[in-house]
Amino acid sequence: MVKYTGKVGGNMTIMEAIKKGMIELKNANIETPKLKARLLMQFTLNKPRQYIIVNDLNGLTVKEENQYFSAIKKMRQGVPLEHITHQREFMKLNFFVNENVLIPRQDTEILVEEVISIAKKTNAKTILDLCTGSGAIAVSLAKYLPNTEITAVDISQEALKVAKKNAISKELENQITFISSDLFTNLENQKFDIIVSNPPYIKEGVMKELDKEVKMEPELALNGGKDGLYFYRKIVSNAYQYLKYKGYLCLEIGFDQKIDVIELIENEEKFENTYSKKDLYDNDRVIVTRLI
Repeated sequence: MVKYTGKVGGNMTIMEAIKKGMIELKNANIETPKLKARLLMQFTLNKPRQYIIVNDLNGLTVKEENQYFSAIKKMRQGVPLEHITHQREFMKLNFFVNENVLIPRQDTEILVEEVISIAKKTNAKTILDLCTGSGAIAVSLAKYLPNTEITAVDISQEALKVAKKNAISKELENQITFISSDLFTNLENQKFDIIVSNPPYIKEGVMKELDKEVKMEPELALNGGKDGLYFYRKIVSNAYQYLKYKGYLCLEIGFDQKIDVIELIENEEKFENTYSKKDLYDNDRVIVTRLI
């Protein structure tokens, strides 16, 4: 085994580099440092986990070692893993992400799975995804609902570039129409069977308290206004104009927003059969309602 000399420069084995990377991440209070140190090595070498395990005594080149510890440094500074690797798995699909989009979360899979279930039961043919961001929701729906036309909307041109890139990489660009729009503004009298959205919902006053990694994500995708309900008000008050008869509105919500969002829906007096779904941590995460 080549012994680590304390210098970066091609003298370390894969195992030694991961161990040093893990210690640096742990000292920087990064969560799950062992896992992230290994994932960064997989990214550096462009190799799967099994390769790392079997070849952990292999030496790194100078270039590989420098690239690895450059990635470790970025993570120590608060850059999310996904912004370093530009990869995120969602709904068993790999998505490209960067600093211009919200990193897709596992919680949002609850929303997508519910929309897929509703679409299959109702034979939905058209779905609108508001605040599409990386396109994770729109692309996943297109993938698992091949006979459905998806319209994906975002106000951010940079986010739309990422969403289009993800659609093209999965050969779904012909099934998804991307529109630059502030919610419904540029939709021109279109009506849909289902409207789905994971809008920004973090309260303005809480933004400064977010974890360092979360703060690296675009504020445009996080800030939900003073009470976190700004986008829900706009969506709920306008959705009826863009839904077909008995169409569904499906929303992801913050863990403490169920009562407030349901109240917004009930005050409109245009929806019925409203219900909620919990995430894996037993938090209220999705609200579904149907146009009367």
